[in-house]
Formats: sequence, C-alpha cells, structure tokens
Amino acid sequence: MVTFNMTTNNTVMDMFEKGNVLKISAPMVRYSKLAFRSLVRKYDCDICFTPMIVAPDFLRSVKARDSEFTTNTADRPLIVQFAASDAQTLADAACVVAPFSDGVDLNCGCPQRWAMSEGYGACLINKPELVKDMVRHVRNQVVNPNYTISIKIRIHKQLRQTVDMCQKAEAAGVSWITVHGRTAEERHQPVHFDAIKTIKDSLSIPVIANGDIRSLQDLETTHQLTGVHGVMAARGLLANPAMFAGYNETPLECVWDWVDLSTDQGTPFTSFHQHLIYMLERVSSQPERKVFNSLHSTAAVIDYLHSTYGSPDTLSVVCFSSGIECHRTILLEMSLQWTTVACFLYAEIFVLLLLCLPFISASRWQSIFQLSIWKRMSKFWNKAFIAMIIILIVFFFDAMREVRKYSGEQPAKNANLHPSTFDNLHMKLFRAQRNLYISGFSLFLWLVMRRVITLTSQLATQSGNTAALQTQADNANLAAKKYMEDNILLKQTLMGGKGDKATAEENELLRKEIEQFKEEQKASKEALKKSQSEVEAMKKQYDGLTAEYDRLLKEHQALQESGDKKDD
Repeated sequence: MVTFNMTTNNTVMDMFEKGNVLKISAPMVRYSKLAFRSLVRKYDCDICFTPMIVAPDFLRSVKARDSEFTTNTADRPLIVQFAASDAQTLADAACVVAPFSDGVDLNCGCPQRWAMSEGYGACLINKPELVKDMVRHVRNQVVNPNYTISIKIRIHKQLRQTVDMCQKAEAAGVSWITVHGRTAEERHQPVHFDAIKTIKDSLSIPVIANGDIRSLQDLETTHQLTGVHGVMAARGLLANPAMFAGYNETPLECVWDWVDLSTDQGTPFTSFHQHLIYMLERVSSQPERKVFNSLHSTAAVIDYLHSTYGSPDTLSVVCFSSGIECHRTILLEMSLQWTTVACFLYAEIFVLLLLCLPFISASRWQSIFQLSIWKRMSKFWNKAFIAMIIILIVFFFDAMREVRKYSGEQPAKNANLHPSTFDNLHMKLFRAQRNLYISGFSLFLWLVMRRVITLTSQLATQSGNTAALQTQADNANLAAKKYMEDNILLKQTLMGGKGDKATAEENELLRKEIEQFKEEQKASKEALKKSQSEVEAMKKQYDGLTAEYDRLLKEHQALQESGDKKDD
C-alpha cells in the first residue's frame, strides 16, 4: 500500500454542487485496480471506486492490505468500498484508508450468495438499523470532516422499504447513496428507473444511478429519466474505458494507454490480458478473438497489437477508428447473414444424416411425411423451396463478387500504407472464400435434400405397391390351390372309385346323350319351322276369309237398301 497523505482544495461533495452529472467508475472485483482507474481518469471519469474489499480480512492481514488497496498521488478522488457486517469493523477499516482516499462506501447491493451468507452485500438492505449504525460509527471516528461515507444499494420489491432505509441512512449522516435499479433477485432484467427517481425525490442528499450504462447516450438518458446527480458505469467501462469521453468504441489510443499504464505498474498478465479482451471484443472478429484469447504473454499481446492495429501514432488512431466503424458495419450486415446461412447448412447436413439412418425405413418416413402438420405445410413447400433457392443463389453470387474483389490485383507494399492493410485484405479474402463455400454447399445440399426426400417418398410408394402385389399373388396362389383341390375332389366323386375305365364309359355315355340331345334339338327346330309354315298358311286363309266376309257384307247392305226403295 502506498503510504502518503494528500489534501485537496476541492472535496467530493463540492463536485456534486457544481451541477454537472458526475461520471463514476463502479467498484468491480478484480477489475477496478489502480491501473484501470488511472486509465478511465484520462477519459473524463470524475470519481473512481476501488474493488469491493472485505473489511475483516483487510484489517487482519498486512498482505491483504497491500494486495487489495494500492494508490498513488494522481488517483483522486478515490472512494474505497468495503464489505462489512458490523459497525466497528467498517469504522476501523475506514480510519486505515482515510489518509489515502476521499471516502468509503458500504456495499449493500452485492447479490452473490457467498457475500449474503457472510452478512455482506444485499442482505444489509433488510437491516436498516445496522446500516444506520455503521454510517454513524464511520462519521464519528474519521477525523476529516470532508471525508465521505456512502452506501451502494439495490431496491426492495416494496419500494417503500428502500425509501425508509435511505431516509434513515440520511439521518445518520450518509454523504450520498448509489442505487442499482434492480432487486437482489434480478440480474439482467430492465433497470427500474422510476424507482431510482422516487428515491432521489425523497432525499435531500445526492443520489447516483447505476445499471446498464453502456454509452454516453445511456448516461444522458438515465439522467433525464431520474434527475440524479451522477451515473455509475461498470461493464460499459470495461468494454470501452473511453466511454465517458464520448467514444462509441474503444479507440486505439486508449488500448495503448492501457498497455503503458499496466506495464508501468506491474499489472499481472491475467488482468492485463482480460481487460484487453473486453476492450477489443466489439471491434474484432471471431477468428481474431480466438487468436488473441490464446496468447499467453505480455510480449505476445503487444506484438499482436502492433501487427494487427499498428503503432499508437496519429495515422494508426485514425485507421483504427475507421476500422472500428468498418468492423461494426461488417458485423451488423454480414455476421447475422452468414451465421444464418451456416446454421442452415448444418441443419441440411443433420437432416440428410437423419434421412440416411439405416434403421428408419422409407415407409416409416412416408408415414412421418403424412402427418397433419406436413400436410398443412405442403401447400407452401414449393414456394418456400424456390424462395430458398433464389436466396442461396444471391448469397453465392455475392460471395463470388467478394472473392473476385479481394483476390484481384494486390497493392504494392510501401511505408505509407497502414501496417495491417495486407493482413486485413487477406482476412477479408478468407471470409469471402468461406462464405462462397458455405453458400455453395448450402445450395447443393438443399437440392440434394429435396431429391432425397422425393426418392424416399417414391421408394416408400413402390415398396407399398410391391407389398400389395405380393399379397395379391399369394391370394391368387391360394385360390388356385383351392380350385385344384376341388377339381380333384370332383373327379374322385365322378369316378366313384371305378378307375380310368369307368371314367371313359361315363364319358362315352355322356357323349351319346349329348348327340341324342342334339338330334332331338334338330327335330324340334324342324317341327318349329313346320309349325311356323302352317301358322303362316292359316294366317293367309284367315285374311282371305276376312276379305270375303267384307265383300258379302257390302252386298247385303246394297240389297237391303234396294229393298227399302221398292217399299217406298
């Protein structure tokens, strides 16, 4: 621990009275060490917190004090955060760090189980009297009247409890309160800005808002929604330590500042490397992150930064900034597109492997395809198939265009070009070729999958037809066999046990009877013809008699008429 005393003309509370929204770096375990605090101070951070320090361990061990709390003359204003469960321990720890800091903060918001099981963190929001007593002990035992005592809390489900606790802490002399706008059970749910505003309006001391601050725009939005005096950021600063200075992404200058500060102060490699992983996460591609994450020494990291992003001069800063925007554009426009195509390719491979499983027959697949859900989808199948073909063809030609673009004439190397120009060019060519292969294989497998499904359906239909024909043939064989048995039985019945001779005699007798029947039929036909001739003759005779009768009838009428005339 650096041992020096420092007095400042301006206190932390004076900073609140200036009316500006204070920008504060949150206490982050393993990350809010001296080197990182020095870095964010270069980029408009107003107040820095140390990582949370367990007060009993801090007091008990000199080694713990030297490890957990390091500072220097430029590390101001500085707030030391402690985790404590009793008032005297917190007051003793505050007295130890008071000469080297501007205030202490009691952690009443850590939701981790180990902390709450030890009586630290978020469990303290349910013990307002204990918090009040701890604030009073620090206030009474620290000699410096400008030394601040603050608390960092989470909210209750019943907001009235939080307001009551904050008012009790205010009455005990707390300097300000930081409110993380979530309950102890919430992790990634939206921040309750309305709760922070309610707490702020109920107190006369400054209130700091915390939760989901990832850009300067988030800071301004939070201030507008809550009216707080300051905003505290944690992971947003890890990803972009220059966030408070208005940068949307980590500038290269900030990266090299971190390299200089961490190497000067002897930061362990694990912490040095992890901070860079956070800083470069948004501006590097997945293959680049994989390479960077595998580095195992400070020298290797620095060599990688030089070869990939160049030296920290003006040209490099400009190129890096434009590279960030380029990366953002590529990530936004290309990553989701080609990730989707790659996932589609893997899905095709999975479906093809599934269709080729030997223990699932074609008839079983056909029964699956005949489920109601597939029948409802079948009317859209052809349109979806054609649409996917068109999309994959467009992606294929787009990837081909990119390959031709980056595999064209290479620029000549010279000192005026950015050191990473050729690496970036080759990386883009690699990605374009990868996308070409992905889209091409996706298109090919999509056609193959369609054909395999069609062939599977046809094979199942053919198998069903073959099975039906086989059943029909078996039934025909059984019927023929039955007819043969009946024929044999009939033959035996006709023979009556007399053998072939009896059968021949019976056949001869039957033949004679047939001939006799034919002769009788012939005689009948002749008799029928004779009868028909007689009928015709009788008909002619009947017609002649009818004509004669009509003639006589006319003569009779004529005679009768002549007789009547004579009588007159």
